[in-house]
Amino acid sequence: MSDPNTMQSLSHDESAGPAQSVAALAEFFERHRRILVLSGAGISTASGIPAYRGRDGVRRGHAPVQGPEFRKLEAVRKRYWARSMIGYATMAQATPNPAHLALAALQAAGRLAPLMTQNVDGLHQRAGSSAVLELHGSIHHVVCLDCHAPISRAAVQQLLAALNPDHVGVPAVAAPDGDAHVESDDLTRFVVAPCPHCGGTLKPDVVFFGDGVATATTVEAVRRLEQADALLVVGSSLMVFSGFRFCRMAAASHKPIAAINQGITRADDLITLKIDAAAGQVLPSLLSLLAPASVAIDHKATP
Repeated sequence: MSDPNTMQSLSHDESAGPAQSVAALAEFFERHRRILVLSGAGISTASGIPAYRGRDGVRRGHAPVQGPEFRKLEAVRKRYWARSMIGYATMAQATPNPAHLALAALQAAGRLAPLMTQNVDGLHQRAGSSAVLELHGSIHHVVCLDCHAPISRAAVQQLLAALNPDHVGVPAVAAPDGDAHVESDDLTRFVVAPCPHCGGTLKPDVVFFGDGVATATTVEAVRRLEQADALLVVGSSLMVFSGFRFCRMAAASHKPIAAINQGITRADDLITLKIDAAAGQVLPSLLSLLAPASVAIDHKATP
């Protein structure tokens, strides 16, 4: 990279081969010793979790649930939990893929700062990454909107199955973030599980579309970016502002940005180095260059 202000775009499928792509990223790591990772849905597709968007950045499938509507309308809550009861199985069974494992090993080797993610799947933690900041919360946790009691998503799944035995095993296609495309739209008989503590309204502990990231989470994310000297985006089109804003902040602070993503990103004009490839191809190879003693990582998911 002769000019740090000019984006260098590399692809495994075009003129730049895998070795050249990884070498360029390794050089980025050598120049910047405290790199903050921001990951998105693209890192988890190899774990069987669908992404919201394709290579063109356009959202696929039905519109996601809006937070204000979830809190206001029983019909929206019923639709969400009916789909989630089927789709959550995909999230619960997913295991970290080589990209998650490589990031955890790079962090353990001291090559990465504590990372942050737009994902709600918890796979970074299962891979062994520490101090993961979940910008959008965790699908594995639920909170009561009335008494604020926490409850595990696994426990809610048991409640839903007991209340809706006919809904167990309903044919469906997995959708992003534990959602599902359920074949039948007849939800008249579906029963939403109440809070086991007060009978109130349960909500997954995630940031729905239409809601904002918690202030404390934003403050911590900004602190991490301020302490970093570069930003690495992994598997995100950055079409959602909650992720894109960190690229704008990094660029405003003259911090270089690298990205590993299949397809366009909203921040392409801000990125210094972009690799159009799957993170699961690039990151393990990067690990072998930067931290060869850490290559023999445990490919079993942490319970």
